[in-house]
Amino acid sequence: MSVIPRVSWFDEETRKRIVAEAIDILEKVGVFVENDEAIELLAGAGASVDEEHGRVSIPGSLVEKALETAPSRVLLYNRDGEPVMDLGDDRVHFNPGSAALRIYDHEQRRARTPVTADLVRFSSLIDALPNYAAQSTGVVPGDVPEEIADRYRVYVGLQYSKKPIVTGTFKVDAFRVMHEMLAAVSGDHETLAEKPTAIFDCCPSPPLKWSDLTCQALIDCARTGLPAELVSMPLTGATSPVTLAGAVTQHAAECLSGVVIHQLARPGAPIIYGGSPACFDMRKGTTPMGAVETMMIDASYTQIAKHLALPTHAYMALSDAKLVDYQAGMETAMGATVAALSGINNVSGPGMLDFESCQSLEKLVLDHEIVGMALRLAKGIELRDDELALPLIEAAIEKKEFLSLPHTAKWYRKEAYFPDPVIDRSTLEEWEKSGAPDAASRAAARVEKLLGGHSPEPLDDEVSKHITELMERDAKRYGMEKLPQLG
Repeated sequence: MSVIPRVSWFDEETRKRIVAEAIDILEKVGVFVENDEAIELLAGAGASVDEEHGRVSIPGSLVEKALETAPSRVLLYNRDGEPVMDLGDDRVHFNPGSAALRIYDHEQRRARTPVTADLVRFSSLIDALPNYAAQSTGVVPGDVPEEIADRYRVYVGLQYSKKPIVTGTFKVDAFRVMHEMLAAVSGDHETLAEKPTAIFDCCPSPPLKWSDLTCQALIDCARTGLPAELVSMPLTGATSPVTLAGAVTQHAAECLSGVVIHQLARPGAPIIYGGSPACFDMRKGTTPMGAVETMMIDASYTQIAKHLALPTHAYMALSDAKLVDYQAGMETAMGATVAALSGINNVSGPGMLDFESCQSLEKLVLDHEIVGMALRLAKGIELRDDELALPLIEAAIEKKEFLSLPHTAKWYRKEAYFPDPVIDRSTLEEWEKSGAPDAASRAAARVEKLLGGHSPEPLDDEVSKHITELMERDAKRYGMEKLPQLG
């Protein structure tokens, strides 16, 4: 028996009210849809299309039908076909944030453009850190043509980690290549659909717009059986109502419109209700992901998803700091804690700095321990014995200590999460003797030790050759005759 801590953000009546108003928005305001196939699907199902203004009004009956077919649980598998992510109910998993344009260079103490070698180190490091359930296409490499950066990230990730991958497309034509590579690693298209190894982020543009790219990603995911992850991004007072409840309601309308398009493409296909909103800072014109109000929007919209019986996602456990410092730790730890207590299924963000635009390997290592503690917190307190303490205290008084009790040996490691040595729990004397390193310095040393001691399991030679040929063929279309060297 466990006493599991959870946070509730809205009562049942408020959840119903938000969903009802979101459906009203879809009926009365509608959404912009730029994809012809999506418009055809919507019109064929009874939506009203205003071709002059590009708006589609979605009736509530269509939303309800889509919710009836959308699954409440999504399973993700690793390269070996083992289930490693069970998205649904209050089960919590973490993965690094995705698509950073820069990587923090600890030695130079500045952010720079990532290259292939950084992608390799990033994927290998994630593979070595067990608290991350999935890898992500965490950085956008600057040493390949922009047109192939989305699929190239997947190509490198598949080579250096067995974990499922959270990714997305930058170009409409990318999905086909990415799907082919994923299918090759799984064995074939049927196995990939049965045991998906990737999640594709699909991001509406606030307020209430679906671009040609994101609509196509929704449709492609649905028809291939790969989970689509809705990433709605309202900015309070800028691209959504300024109130948190108003932002959550707009978020619901955007996500529900995505569920409708997705389920029309293939009823029953896996979809995840998620986002990356922000409480817009009008003083700086920035989108602070470490703001407590941002975390509140994230956690509360997942309550709406749970009300609708949909798996959940949020961008949390990240920071707006520009280097690995106190602010980075504070914002990340707070976000991870709120996410865990809210039972968010798929939390993206560890490793990220500077408003989701920068990744840091050192922060990934430190965040791995924040994640470990958050996962421990989410498990709550288990009542392991019929009598909680009385006989133990009696025995300890007789022995004058608890350490040698069989009960202590039995439960010691199951009760506590023991962090990696990157978290300092030594005495002052020990710390000074080791050179008095700060957290960032310890993390930098730990990154090198982990990468030096971890060898990701290589892909089968034929599979590796096949996906390399796919990637090389695609690169040549954009003037790149030879891919950067891996390893």
